[in-house]
Amino acid sequence: MCDATEKLTAAMAAGDEEAVEVFYRQYFDWLYAQARRASRRDEAFCLDVVQDAVLRVIRVVRPVPSEGQFRAWLRLVVQTTALDRLRAERRRTKRETVVLAARSADEAVAEEAESFDVAQQQWLREQIAQFDPQLLRMIELRYQQRWTLAKIAGLFGLTTGTVDGRLRRAIRDLRLRAMETFDEQ
Repeated sequence: MCDATEKLTAAMAAGDEEAVEVFYRQYFDWLYAQARRASRRDEAFCLDVVQDAVLRVIRVVRPVPSEGQFRAWLRLVVQTTALDRLRAERRRTKRETVVLAARSADEAVAEEAESFDVAQQQWLREQIAQFDPQLLRMIELRYQQRWTLAKIAGLFGLTTGTVDGRLRRAIRDLRLRAMETFDEQ
């Protein structure tokens, strides 16, 4: 005599939709309890495990001769499904943690660079403020107003070479002092 479990599993394996519905109604609570036992997680997680497990069962079910064998196989399917979901969750969490850590590190580097830039700009303003007023005016005309060397030279009654030399020396001296100051930090 053929067992009811064997008939059910044979019909499911053949793709009988009514058999799948009977299986779902008959085993849902038991599958849910197995998911809770296997994962020790909340209801939403366990419902997802049951859904995934049922899909696996429907896809690969074969005729099983007894209820005990069928439940043993279902328990294994639920356990592996729960384990797969837990692993996927851990991988996702790890990826998110790595992304957040990288983002935090990038933000920290940007903040440090920004504060360093602010310090450098302040230092540069202080250094330039110490120049004599004529050189300060030449720097302003050349680098803020974009005047030519010839135009600056004409304003101050100097040669173009003299203006160029003064600006170059001032920039060279600033660069050397900046390297001494900031490369030590």
